[in-house]
Amino acid sequence: MNSTPQASTAACPVRVLLVDDQPLLRTGFRMILESEPDIAVVGEAGDGEKAVAEARILQPDVVLMDIRMPRMDGVEATRLITGSVRAGGMKVLVLTTFDLDEYIVEALRAGASGFLLKDVPPDDLVDAIRIVARGDAVVAPTVTRRLLDRFATDLPSATRESAQELQRLTDREREVLRLMSRGMSNAEIAAELFVSETTVKTHVGNVLAKLGLRDRVQAVVFAYESGLIRPGTN
Repeated sequence: MNSTPQASTAACPVRVLLVDDQPLLRTGFRMILESEPDIAVVGEAGDGEKAVAEARILQPDVVLMDIRMPRMDGVEATRLITGSVRAGGMKVLVLTTFDLDEYIVEALRAGASGFLLKDVPPDDLVDAIRIVARGDAVVAPTVTRRLLDRFATDLPSATRESAQELQRLTDREREVLRLMSRGMSNAEIAAELFVSETTVKTHVGNVLAKLGLRDRVQAVVFAYESGLIRPGTN
């Protein structure tokens, strides 16, 4: 391990809060993460309530969050930690046992920046934390869409509020959001729209900023919630 740091330097490490109701798992994750010079584990919690309290006190960069825990589950804890403004604050990376878990959809809607299976290889865990810390998502939009299609009946119908938020976008920005929601990369969107990749990056940035979203994964969730994308369609 000890791969080249990508998100920070040892002088300014990524601060991580570990949240899981199994002490043995927390110990294992701590050993993996503390072997990296650019990552520091600043605390642990065994349930959602303590996770929220510790996050407020410690102000970690990334919260590694279990979903199913006593007292308060990881979905509600994620919602409280990320707050009502989805673009700011701490990042949450959810841990789950199943890659098709309805709770994952709820966690992404609550503000999580992605999810990992609990048996993730150590190097992938480390890389995911670095990626989330620098503001990116660790779940491809295509995977998010597969989850949303699978659990679409659990999503709310498009609300007047979400429809109004969608109107903040220009026609071109709505088209970019639709293509993002199909899992297309910036290069693929550029080819589809016959524009430069730089132009697409600008549109993507505008979409995230106008809607108060932190990454492309949450943009896919919003596209479903607003009615722009419907399950099983393009």
